[in-house]
Amino acid sequence: MDGFLSTTPGMMLIIAGQCLLVIGFVMVSLLFLVYGDRKIWAAVQMRRGPNVVGVFGLLQTVADALKYVLKEVVIPAGADRSVFLLAPMTSFVLAMIAWAVIPFNDTWVLADLNVAILYVFAISSLEVYGVIMGGWASNSKYPFLGSLRSAAQMISYEVSIGLIIVGVIISTGSLNFGDIVRAQDGDFGLFSWYWLPHFPMVFLFFISALAETNRPPFDLPEAESELVAGYQVEYSSTPFLLFMAGEYIAIFLMCALMTLLFFGGWLSPIPGVADGALWMIAKMTVFFFFFAMVKAVVPRYRYDQLMRIGWKVFLPMSLAWVVLVAFLAKFELFGGAYARWTIGG
Repeated sequence: MDGFLSTTPGMMLIIAGQCLLVIGFVMVSLLFLVYGDRKIWAAVQMRRGPNVVGVFGLLQTVADALKYVLKEVVIPAGADRSVFLLAPMTSFVLAMIAWAVIPFNDTWVLADLNVAILYVFAISSLEVYGVIMGGWASNSKYPFLGSLRSAAQMISYEVSIGLIIVGVIISTGSLNFGDIVRAQDGDFGLFSWYWLPHFPMVFLFFISALAETNRPPFDLPEAESELVAGYQVEYSSTPFLLFMAGEYIAIFLMCALMTLLFFGGWLSPIPGVADGALWMIAKMTVFFFFFAMVKAVVPRYRYDQLMRIGWKVFLPMSLAWVVLVAFLAKFELFGGAYARWTIGG
């Protein structure tokens, strides 16, 4: 058996199994994320939420998914059929393949790339095409307006997210997520993580992630009052399900990025307690809770307010932070907290 696994077919089988394991984790997590999102929103509004299908309503998401899959796919008469169907598949696949470089534990990663952050940026920059294709192929003004809004919004906040991550890269000296986590492994537990030296950028990254994933209060591409659900308005059944699944997978990816960049990834917050993948998953779950709470309690912004914050507030602040971190790292101030190249590789 060991001899077979060392051959090309055996290695391909191992890689396929690892890919299926990651896909299975993400898809199972997706079911609980949607359930948790609905329960948190219901709790804030003092109602029950899903509580009928399955124990505590846990199978409600499965029932909803089956409903979408079994419904007829309706395509508008004037739509471009091929692009119309390709758009949701593009959104879902791009959101999924970004997980190839996300480590859940030390060496627990599909592709341990030296430029993993650039890979994630490349994939996230392509995700806007799924939304644009969906809005354009629908051959209707409301989806088209929604897709244009989404393109402008996602591009605007990718700039600030990129500059925030540049500060972390300067501190670590590496584009590899594993190196970034190992650079945060210190003697002081959670106080060795990057959330402390990069404290202001944690909030900017979180808010930018909300806008990047079209999450409330920045869900302007889907604003019901003026766009009637935006770029998704002509979609139903399985294509609509793929759009929604891609959106939640992208949200969970942002939770993973926050965990890796600022909160130590798989590292234990308490010195002496074993590290592991459970810490990584627990931190991602906590950040998704924050995503859900923002959706429940913060009112929606106007579109001009959204763009003004992105270009006139977040962009100058993140750019100034990059300059400041470069200065602090160059002269190794604050005990070298901003210059950890010897640790991060």
